[in-house]
Amino acid sequence: MSTPAVNFSEREFVIVQVSRLLEAKCIYWVGGGGEPLASVLLAKRTRVPELQYLTEDGVVAPEALVPFDPLMTMVASRANYRALQWGTMNYAADIAHLGYVDYGILNTLQVDRYGNINSTVVGKYEGGEGRRFGGPGGADSIAALAWRTILITDQHKRKFVEKVDFISSPGFVDGPGARQKRGLAAGGGPWRVYSPWAMFGYGQDCQLMLQAVAPYVTVDQVLDEMSFKPKMAKKIAPLEPPTEEELLILRTQIDVGGQVTDRGRWIELKDGKYRFAE
Repeated sequence: MSTPAVNFSEREFVIVQVSRLLEAKCIYWVGGGGEPLASVLLAKRTRVPELQYLTEDGVVAPEALVPFDPLMTMVASRANYRALQWGTMNYAADIAHLGYVDYGILNTLQVDRYGNINSTVVGKYEGGEGRRFGGPGGADSIAALAWRTILITDQHKRKFVEKVDFISSPGFVDGPGARQKRGLAAGGGPWRVYSPWAMFGYGQDCQLMLQAVAPYVTVDQVLDEMSFKPKMAKKIAPLEPPTEEELLILRTQIDVGGQVTDRGRWIELKDGKYRFAE
């Protein structure tokens, strides 16, 4: 029996939501670390121990050495402990190019209406006027070659923008058929976008669609923290809160020091309702 959690952080909430999507029969290509990797590790320790994944830099089916060694980066021996194979980013891309990677999981700096990802610059790219960031790393290959991508970002207007300042990794580019015109396989592209407040999907028109919201916010609150109005599902579903059992595993087996999870606001169950803790 599962017990609804009494207290959790926004970051814990989104990790739990993504972990619940993951299936044993699929192969995942996991970007960077942080929430994507924590989601995979949580799924392996709760529902699907046989789940297989590739790291962004091409390591096959590792058993990450957690909890007491923090995973600051995937390019480290403890993140790749007991892997079946230490490959390269090109090797992982070859596997995906052959159609064997079902899902990519990525963090995003900005995401737009068509699921394009910016992780390079905010502001103007030309002339060095914008604020530069680390760039996509392997995320461009993951977004281009995995059949579907699951994106994770924060719920802020600066994150959800009408058009990204720079396309670091492709979504649906500018609409139906645009990926194919650029040489990418038909049927691929963004599938879900998660924030700590909501879950979004995509319709036939390739545009972002609000599908579900967290129990501690309203639809209007979500929309207020977007720079454009997304498409709306016919019925906006509620997202279930984490369970105490999921949080126990996340806090004691995956992220003991709060490296990933101890960010964002905290939520509490008070008088039968979830709300932001004061």
